[in-house]
Amino acid sequence: MVDRDRILAKVDELASYLKELTQIMPANFAEYMKIEKRRSCERLLQLSIECAIDICKLLISGLRLGIPADENDVFEKLQQRGILSEEMAATLKTMKGFRNILVHEYATVDDQLVYELLTTRLDDFWKFKGEILRTIG
Repeated sequence: MVDRDRILAKVDELASYLKELTQIMPANFAEYMKIEKRRSCERLLQLSIECAIDICKLLISGLRLGIPADENDVFEKLQQRGILSEEMAATLKTMKGFRNILVHEYATVDDQLVYELLTTRLDDFWKFKGEILRTIG
């Protein structure tokens, strides 16, 4: 059985991270490169991605879709059930990979890429939220 309340709490948590990101959004790349701004944005992106992954895992568990072989399998199982679109499943796989870079390889993070993601891809989270809310009603 899907724990709707836990999923909704995670959706609210995601919305909170995204709100914080928009509040600290740098006006330009030079502003983004200030260490406090850069690290804050990276951390909020990481938390947002982890929140999306947590939501997916809650759905997998609640719908009893089996134990995923890995995190990519989480998204594939939800896509197969029609919960995530093919495009969203692919986006989440990319997000997960990016999260891994943020968490494990700070020295190799491409600052220009992070800035571009901040300014062009935050809508992916809102699309994800929409797909999840359609599923749980």
